[in-house]
Amino acid sequence: MSGIAERIGYPLLGLLLLLAVWALACWLVSIPTVVLPSPDKVLQAMVTRSDLLLDESLITLKETLFGFVLALALGLPLAVAVANSRPLNLMFYPLLIALQSVPKVALAPIVLVWFGTGMESKLAIVWLVAFFPIIVDTVAGLRSTPRELLELADSLKATRTQIFLKVQFPAALPFVITGAKVAITLAVIGAVIGEFIGSSEGLGFLLLSAMSQLNTPLAFGALFALAALGILVYLLVELAERLMAPWLPPAPERH
Repeated sequence: MSGIAERIGYPLLGLLLLLAVWALACWLVSIPTVVLPSPDKVLQAMVTRSDLLLDESLITLKETLFGFVLALALGLPLAVAVANSRPLNLMFYPLLIALQSVPKVALAPIVLVWFGTGMESKLAIVWLVAFFPIIVDTVAGLRSTPRELLELADSLKATRTQIFLKVQFPAALPFVITGAKVAITLAVIGAVIGEFIGSSEGLGFLLLSAMSQLNTPLAFGALFALAALGILVYLLVELAERLMAPWLPPAPERH
């Protein structure tokens, strides 16, 4: 079995086994639909409300991607500044750690007061959850540049800009991509948190609305849509990795 077939086949097999166990449990124990709907009822709800699920998924996807891009745009320059300046590192790094330790759900009501219930508040929450992994991994990557390469570039009279663009940032790129992969999955969570706190659209709002109406099959359909959305955005980051750094080796395979 080829590598691509394995990456698709094994997860699909695991999903089918999980669905089989789920359906068997619902059939044997006779679990009420309002508690745990059977897979066929969830599938029926997803098919009959496919337009609604698609519309809400696009809204959550937009919030996720915009917030993630904002985290990259602000996080990467700050990471470069922190990694290359000891005073900035001493000033801001402890503050970043303190910010990360605060649960984002606790910050969500404050963000809602500041930015309202529109797109701005969702972007702010997504930025809050995605910002820290980008900062930490980028700083770690920039600091892990082999000293020999830096000394070689310095001996060749390279400017600081040339050293950064030709040596330091390429060496840190695997760390940056790792941080981006973590951040993009957290970004989906941030978007849903924002929709939970104050929104009238998106998969998070749909999930709350379905549960308030005891429409558990539709709520599970929203959960499946969120899972598919998470996989999609993660694959987009992997695609960007292949385009930006084709020389990087693929993730090691487990046997």
